Order: sequence, then C-alpha cells, then structure tokens
Amino acid sequence: MGKLEKIREQIDALDEQLQKLISDRARLAQQVAGIKRESKDNSAFYRPEREAQVLRQIQARNQGPLSDEEIARLFREIMSSCLSLEQPMSIAYLGPEGTFTELAVFKHFGQAITTHPMIAIDEVFREVEAGAASYGVVPIENSTEGMVNHTLDLFVSSPLKICGEVLLRVHHHILSNAKNLQDVTQVLAHQQALAQCREWLSTHLPGVERIAVSSNAEAARIAAEKPNVAALGSEHAAQIYQLGILASNIEDEPDNTTRFLVIGEQSVPASGDDKTSIMVAVKNKAGALFDIIAPFSNCEINMTRIESRPSRRSMWDYVFFIDMLGHADDLPVKRALRAVEQEAALLKLLGSYPSAVL
Repeated sequence: MGKLEKIREQIDALDEQLQKLISDRARLAQQVAGIKRESKDNSAFYRPEREAQVLRQIQARNQGPLSDEEIARLFREIMSSCLSLEQPMSIAYLGPEGTFTELAVFKHFGQAITTHPMIAIDEVFREVEAGAASYGVVPIENSTEGMVNHTLDLFVSSPLKICGEVLLRVHHHILSNAKNLQDVTQVLAHQQALAQCREWLSTHLPGVERIAVSSNAEAARIAAEKPNVAALGSEHAAQIYQLGILASNIEDEPDNTTRFLVIGEQSVPASGDDKTSIMVAVKNKAGALFDIIAPFSNCEINMTRIESRPSRRSMWDYVFFIDMLGHADDLPVKRALRAVEQEAALLKLLGSYPSAVL
C-alpha cells in the first residue's frame, strides 16, 4: 500500500502540472484571438493546416504507452476547448443525432462545438452556404461499398470547398429492445450499412426483412419504439436511444472505414501532407480522358481516385472527380493542373486540404 500511495501522489502532482499547462495554453489562445481582433485580421480562427501539423508532431513525439490515435484524440480535445475560447464553431452534419457522421464530426473537431444535425446531405451544404454553420461534414466514400454519389453531385454546383477529410473505422452492431436475435422481425439501416453487413445478415438473420431508411440513427430511433425491430448502428447510437446490443462488429470487412469531407468557404494553405480534389469535364473527342490523366503521370502526381458522374447537361455526358496527393500550390501539382485545364472543357478545383490524421 505504501508503494501504491507514492504512485498516486505522483499522479496527483502530474495532474496539477497538466491542469496548469492546459490553462496556460488556453490563455495563449485568448491572446491570439485578441491580437487578430485588434489587427482586424479577417483570416479564420480555425486553421485546418495548422491543426494537422500540430497533431502530426504530437504523434511523431509519442513514445507510448498510449497509441498515436489515442494521444491525438486527447490533444484534439484540448485544442477544441482552446479554440472555443477564440471563436465558437458550429458544425452541420448528416443527422440525426447518433450517426457515424456525428462521430466523424467529434473526431475531427472535438467536443467543444455546436452541432446542427441535418436530415439530408444537400441540407448540410445549404446550411454552410447560408452561413448558419461554420463547416459541414458529409460522407464521401466507404472502403466496402464505394462512393456516396449524392455528395459528389452536390459539388457540381456548390461554391463550397473541401477543407479537410476524416477517416472513421466503422463498426456496426445490432441494436434492439428485443431479448435475442430470434425475436427480431425487421432490420433497419441506411442502405450502405445494410450492404456492408450483407453476408452477416444472410447468415445470422436469414429471411428477416431488411428496410433501408435515411440514416442508421433514424433506424435506431424507430427500433427504440418497436420491440421486435433492430437497427444497425454504433455504440453511441445505442446509448442515445437506450437500446441493447444483440451482436457486435457485424460488418463483413473488419477494416470497414468511411471517409468524410469537411466543407467550408475557406481555401486551406499547404500543411506538408495534403490532398487535392478536382472536378473535370472532358471535351467530346477521342482520347479526351487520356489527355486529362496524362499530365498527372508526366508530373509524377499520384492520383488516388477517379470517379465519373453524369453531368446532367445532356445524355451520356460525364464529369470526372479526381483526388491526388499534394497541394494545389505545390509546383508539380500546379503544372499538372495547368496542363489539364488546357485539355478540359471545364476544370473546377474543389479544394486542397490536409490528409486525414488517424
């Protein structure tokens, strides 16, 4: 017991030091805000590239025993609380409360924010465009089921830019007030979640009706009102809607991950590890797509994704969404984009932004 008491005394002393240092950091954040206001600096208080750089440095310094992801989560909350002293932020996201998008919001921005759950992705865009929210968070792709096409389509006409990305490991659970799986008569979820758990559902709940709804959180809300209905969702949703978990981690792919985009009005400077997203409309001629892709190879730019979507201008006319490594201000990327612009019918820079910090 003597050894235990000594360790506890050391912990108490460290807690006191940590509290003082966090308070010192918060006061410095207030000074930054004061200087910006006095100088009438119109730049945003939230700097995605600066936050990404800080978190990468924290992970590089990490020597354990906490994981890089956990140490980043702790510091993100400190940064979130300090930033709220400079300028409170409001974030719109695909709701309702309890969605995986909400978890992505908290992972990226921390808890010291105001959230606005919206019922559709296009409403998230409108909320940010109208200035009612500082930023929005929307799903863009899943490692198992691919692209969220509705999000892509909205970038065609939206003036908003991509300011960041979030990678979230997605674990689906069977949530219900039913006593066991045998009592479940229906499974509700977003269509992407149902697809991500297709094999498990066929094996463990054969013949049980699957119903697609607007979100997993909406499925959980309905399941909370109907005793034999189950929803696919997160532990977070189970807590919010007071549902039991009948089965855990039922996704077919163990590394099931969803990528989310942070959308806003600002252009983001380079952070040192960035991505750039563009939208391109090609000319109606043979080899047009090759002419668009070739500059990236010539400039040694790594394209990480290319996706086609109907342009809605005429039948069989398409636009291409392309992601690449690097920032638009990097010389190789700048050269490649200049060459693409000469060959394309339309080139729209959707944004350069820091690569996700795990």
